[in-house]
Amino acid sequence: MPHKLKYILAQTLIISIILMLIKFWAYFITKSDAILTDALESIINILAGSFALFSLYLANLPKDENHPYGHGKIEFLSVGFEGGLIALAGLSMIVKSIHSFIYPHKIEELLLGIILTIISTLINFLLGYYLVFVGKKQRSMTMQADGHHLQSDAYSSFGLLLGLLLMHFTGLHWLDSFLAASFAIFIIYTGISLVRKATSGVMDEANLPLLNEVVKILNENREQSWIDIHNLRIIQYGQHLHIDTHITLPHYWDLEKTHNEVKKLEAMMLVKHPQKTEMFVHADPCLPTSCAICQIGNCEVRQKKFMQKLEWTTESLLKNEKHQA
Repeated sequence: MPHKLKYILAQTLIISIILMLIKFWAYFITKSDAILTDALESIINILAGSFALFSLYLANLPKDENHPYGHGKIEFLSVGFEGGLIALAGLSMIVKSIHSFIYPHKIEELLLGIILTIISTLINFLLGYYLVFVGKKQRSMTMQADGHHLQSDAYSSFGLLLGLLLMHFTGLHWLDSFLAASFAIFIIYTGISLVRKATSGVMDEANLPLLNEVVKILNENREQSWIDIHNLRIIQYGQHLHIDTHITLPHYWDLEKTHNEVKKLEAMMLVKHPQKTEMFVHADPCLPTSCAICQIGNCEVRQKKFMQKLEWTTESLLKNEKHQA
């Protein structure tokens, strides 16, 4: 599948180059700063797409002695790089729009520019939607970021189209600079959001949607002998997941039986979560306080009666402590 992702990103890069040429053609025809902002962002699309393709290649290199967890975190750097470029492009667009507002110039062949912008906007939106869909399915942060970037480009282009149409029918050419500055602010916001997302990944910030998904799998496949699960941790390295957790098992089990139960938990997670997953499980012995939540009916060493089955939630499984009734 990584080869397919690289093939898709390579095609996206080629399409982005074609769209950039169309947008610059529209700018040279119209001399519209608003259309120029759209064309300049296409350059960012190409640079970001090139880096995304390279980072995806690195992310899927096998583990080695220097990178025991793989190379997947390069995807976070790719997303941060893309976000930084987008923000810088937005700042340059604001400077250009202010200059054009102070020193206005005539807008020409606006209708043809509108038609070319419509074509590029539709292609960008469909391409971005496809990249986000595939990126979520394959858990590729790089591809999702590239798709969201193209979608945001399409949304800004759609707003740009409305403004260009208003200019065409009203003749208010000063709207050109206003539109350029407005979309530049939107682009800067998009860039900062991507940088924030990349920083969260590098800092191993908890991925709540992913944690919720894993907790759901644990609840749906819960065994009576799994008295408790806690200290759940998930780290994402590109398409790879590293999962750590503690499981509480009967203290009177021998080492072999405990080992087999841990392997059962690991195998279940690998089957239910089919992406590349590495799971480390630490086995804890049960304590007398565990009896109140233990569902093993034929336990011969039970010291307290069973009181209630505790619901495993994301909040409770993240805690580094055994649960009690």
